Amino acid sequence: MHNFTHYTPTKVVFGKDTQFQTASEIKEFGGSKVFVVYGGGSVVRSGLLDAITNNLQENGLEYQVKGGVHPNPRLSFAREAVKESIEFGTDFVLAVGGGSVIDTAKAVAHGTANPDVDIWEFWERKKTLTRSLPVGVVLTISAAGSEMSNSAVLTNTEIGRKRGLSTDLNRPKFAIMNPELTYTLPKYQIGCGVVDIMMHTLDRYFTHTKGNRLTDEIAESVLRTVIDSGKVAIKEPADYDAMSEIMWCGSISHNGMTGLGAETDFAPHQLGHELSAMFDVAHGASLSAIWGSWAMYSYKEEPARFARYAEKVWGITADTEEEAAVKAIEATVDYFQSLDMPVNFTTLGIGVQSAEVLEKLADSCSYDRGRTIGSFRVCDRDDILEIYKMANC
Repeated sequence: MHNFTHYTPTKVVFGKDTQFQTASEIKEFGGSKVFVVYGGGSVVRSGLLDAITNNLQENGLEYQVKGGVHPNPRLSFAREAVKESIEFGTDFVLAVGGGSVIDTAKAVAHGTANPDVDIWEFWERKKTLTRSLPVGVVLTISAAGSEMSNSAVLTNTEIGRKRGLSTDLNRPKFAIMNPELTYTLPKYQIGCGVVDIMMHTLDRYFTHTKGNRLTDEIAESVLRTVIDSGKVAIKEPADYDAMSEIMWCGSISHNGMTGLGAETDFAPHQLGHELSAMFDVAHGASLSAIWGSWAMYSYKEEPARFARYAEKVWGITADTEEEAAVKAIEATVDYFQSLDMPVNFTTLGIGVQSAEVLEKLADSCSYDRGRTIGSFRVCDRDDILEIYKMANC
């Protein structure tokens, strides 16, 4: 086990009707002028946005709302929101939505606290973030884990780049988590969410670090739980127990617990980000479309790790570690398909791509050969290209 620092300061308020505690939580963290960020019309149609703003108003909090966040959150929208937030005099940012809304809210908080800096400079590492505003979350989609994580992504559509920023200043002050708010999600979004939760866990689990028994068993439990609950939720989206398990798994999968003391990988995330940036596909779908190819390309680096995954998560045993590894990969891909999630470029909806496009994806993912990705198998630009080729069917 490696040295680690575990810092998860987000207050979780979990359960039915907890959205009505939003104002009191904001006050606890010193908020008085609240900039509310949300996505499409679902929170409006469901009445959730009205319930939240009424709760703020009844408790004497000023607020301004900004809707229209897209999946794969756009830098252009965040910049626009930052400008409006500064003009409003925001001292607290509230996200009502899922991962894209939460990541946008984090960007708004950073930009409002640093009015003389273009926020993209933080994501490009040209500027170091040293201050921000507090952020709170009312979660409506279990997937990204951004409600407790130190990370946030933005997509710069002008240059076709999707970048992540990790800093403890990204961690929300509180997360309101009512599983009932996820009942109306389309099955596709539930499937994407289950995949994303699994990938946040698997990208930490596939490591060469030894002596991490507790961390490994936490990760394996999260995986088994979300797999089983996903089977139920995809058929019965209003099953409170299943949606509760998925919601909590989403937070645990990305708050650091499933990778403590270990070197983490996250190559599939990097590969998926390029697909989202180029083709504007859902994040979870990009991950399921690429994971099987990454796994088949990488498992021989340590078949024993995949064999453990086979036994502990899927109950699979075999005569050899390599046979078990391949069966585990196949079981994972089959599970994705059972959720109607894509497992290659064709089922992702982008079709078989030309050699030129694959080259562009590899160039972008490797920062034009300026970096490698992953640690379980360190992948350079040529490795990245081979994985994209494997998925290109």
